[in-house]
Amino acid sequence: MNTSRRATIDDVARMAGVSIKTVSRVTNREPNVRESTREKVETAIARLNYRPNISARSLASLRSHFILLVYDDPSSYENPSSGYVLRLQQGALRACNTADYELLIHPGRAQKRDLPEELTSLIERVRPDGVILAAPISNIPRVVDAIAATRTPFVEMSPGKESKKRFSVSTNDREISAEMTRYLASLGHKRIAFIAGHPSHKAVGNRLLGYQDGLRDSSLAFSERQVVGGDNSFESGEAAAHQLLRRTQRPTAIFAANDDMAAGVIRVATRMGIGVPGQLSVAGCDDIAVATRIVPALTTIRQPLAAMAERATLVLIEESGAESSLHGSETLAASLRIRESTGPAPQSPGRSLRT
Repeated sequence: MNTSRRATIDDVARMAGVSIKTVSRVTNREPNVRESTREKVETAIARLNYRPNISARSLASLRSHFILLVYDDPSSYENPSSGYVLRLQQGALRACNTADYELLIHPGRAQKRDLPEELTSLIERVRPDGVILAAPISNIPRVVDAIAATRTPFVEMSPGKESKKRFSVSTNDREISAEMTRYLASLGHKRIAFIAGHPSHKAVGNRLLGYQDGLRDSSLAFSERQVVGGDNSFESGEAAAHQLLRRTQRPTAIFAANDDMAAGVIRVATRMGIGVPGQLSVAGCDDIAVATRIVPALTTIRQPLAAMAERATLVLIEESGAESSLHGSETLAASLRIRESTGPAPQSPGRSLRT
């Protein structure tokens, strides 16, 4: 054949010795295709470098082969952090590439009053096979209800609270935050403060509950005075640090609900001449890029964001072509990343954490 032109579905069918319909069933990931037949078709696709025409596939299968990822627009904040968004996109793209789907991204603004109408209009225009709602947008009931009303399958990422009527992919925020608190306590810290995240981000709220669990597990008393509110921004971490570190009896460890706020704490401590980790241990959550770029490198919680987004995308692809009946939840475990910003409490030898 003439290799200068783009391979067609007919070329694939001819090389594999099957019908055009069979090739279509394989490229659309339909079930009930013999494994030996699927392998022949996939081999022919690879040899011919065949790329299905999305428009033709959509007409034939009544699917758009698009997945829509909706997240809170980082540019709407004074100090935007794109690390969270990049990892979401990486995971979703990995799943889409595997299944020959396309990913549409939409940075919405969580505080925008007409966000439900904006998303409804977008869905009507592009007709995606599924929608991923990332936190904190997944925490907004009026947005979730508007998406549900379109009868488009969707997955909530880190909604904070599971719903029997929805499908969600989350991580074990509460449990891993308790583990981080126990780790700090194991180093001899008895005054462990916590910087809470934005109240609209319910999954971040679970980290406060985990902090309380960890204190209790370590036989340390919880005090509301040791909890300062933040809004997930670097600036709010700085403000909280000023409040905590100016006290006569300041904490020896600060656990922030995200890395941006933890980075703000380290900056303030450095300016105040408080050594990290010699005089103050600092821990965060998310493990965004800044965690390894600041000095000292930040001890944090590694969230499996890319894996969560990949799983959410694959679930939607598997369900595409049918009205949304998704319900239930899946949890992917997070893990601690111990780095240079934490150490033994001042005048305490500390002790190692055993799990």
